[in-house]
Amino acid sequence: MIEVTDDASVSGEPDTRALDDLLDDIYRAQERVTQAEIYRRAVAAELPPDLLARIDALPEGEYAVDEASDLLGGSIA
Repeated sequence: MIEVTDDASVSGEPDTRALDDLLDDIYRAQERVTQAEIYRRAVAAELPPDLLARIDALPEGEYAVDEASDLLGGSIA
């Protein structure tokens, strides 16, 4: 018997909900945000270490939400 769940990690797809929620919150009132601000907010939100490492690896600069999501593997566009 196979159990169906909403957990993306079960299907082999990365779970991007935490990243998507963070980006949605950060970009709510701004068009572009710096890598440093994204990282600072991710640390404050206690995102998992693998997501923090991806954000830390972004080149310094400003990103629109679609750019940040594409580079980080999120699903927000």
